Amino acid sequence: MSAPALAWCTERDPYADALRAGRGPLFLRRSDGWLLPLEVERWCAGADEADMSVLRRCTGAVLDIGCGPGRLVAALAGLGVPALGVDTSPAAIARTRRAGGAALQRSVFEPLPGEGRWQSALLLDGNVGIGGTPSKLLARIRELIAPDGLLYVEAASAEVEERTEVRLDDGMGGQSPAFLWARLGSAALRARATGAGWHVAGEWRCGERPFMALAPSRKRSVTVDSPGADAGRRTRSEARSLLTSP
Repeated sequence: MSAPALAWCTERDPYADALRAGRGPLFLRRSDGWLLPLEVERWCAGADEADMSVLRRCTGAVLDIGCGPGRLVAALAGLGVPALGVDTSPAAIARTRRAGGAALQRSVFEPLPGEGRWQSALLLDGNVGIGGTPSKLLARIRELIAPDGLLYVEAASAEVEERTEVRLDDGMGGQSPAFLWARLGSAALRARATGAGWHVAGEWRCGERPFMALAPSRKRSVTVDSPGADAGRRTRSEARSLLTSP
C-alpha cells in the first residue's frame, strides 16, 4: 500500500511506525467506524507465491506504483529485472532502499522518470485506490506506460466498489489525517479500466488474491506472456536507462 499523501507523513505517523517495526496492527478506518485490517507483515516480508505470479509476467523495466516497503522491487532486482518503486512515504522509500531496491519519493501524479516508456507497471496491495478516483489514476498510468506495455492490477477479493474518506489507525489511538481511498473488486475494475482506455489482456487468481493485466486499448494486439517468457522488445541496457532518465 502506498502512503496517500505527504501531508500526513509526520513524526507521529502510524504507517511509518508500522513499516519501521515490520508489523501491525494497522487499519483503514472509515468515519462510521468500519475497520479494514492492513497486511503490514506480508508487505514487509519477501514476495510470496501470489506476488511472483505477477512478477514473472513482467517484461522490460518495471514501475511499482505505491511500492511501500519494497518487497516487489527487491524481488525484481533479485530476478535481474530493472525496477523502480515510487511512494510518498519516506519510511517506505528508506525500507525499499535497505532491501536493495531502487525507489523515488514522489507521487504518481507528479513527473516521473521515463514517462511513456515503462514496459510494465504494478498496482498491487490495493493501490488502485490511490487518490480515491481509480479512473483518474488509471488515466495517469496510461501516460507512463509504453504503447505495448502492460499494467498489472490487484483487485479487492470481494466484489466491491467504493470511494470513501478514511484514516490510518494503529488501534492504539494513533491516526493519520483523513484522505480519500477507493476499493474495486474485479467487475468494478474491468468497468473502470475500460472507461479509462484500457482493455483486459489477462486475468488470474492466486489464493484469495485476484489479478488483472491491462493493456492500452490502442494496442489490441498486446497479450500476456506466460511466466518467464522473454518479451524480446528491449535490451537490458535500454530498460535500465529508465531508472536514471529525468
